[in-house]
Amino acid sequence: MALPAVVEKTGPLEYRAWRPGEPLIDGVWNIPVPQKREIVVPDAVLAPLVGFDSQCYRLGYGGGYFDRTLAAISPRPLAIGVGFELSRIETIFPQPFDIAMDVIVTEVETRRR
Repeated sequence: MALPAVVEKTGPLEYRAWRPGEPLIDGVWNIPVPQKREIVVPDAVLAPLVGFDSQCYRLGYGGGYFDRTLAAISPRPLAIGVGFELSRIETIFPQPFDIAMDVIVTEVETRRR
């Protein structure tokens, strides 16, 4: 398993290997990140959804981290958005830098792009 860590506020996330019981430290916004910096490339990433549309584009928390990360990682990991059905909107009006999720999972359904 790996947990994301913010390295630069305008850059992509890095994923650090982590196992239960290994120490965590406070990262940006006091989000816990692995203390040990063992960087890995994930096969799949989970992204929180503030909102999403039928094309599997997502609204996050406004930092652009997941879009920058998905654009930077090669090969691109499977991108899974996780949220609640009540967050579905008609469109997020995606911008050229927005990257759609491959899969959106809610309590009602699993939607594939």
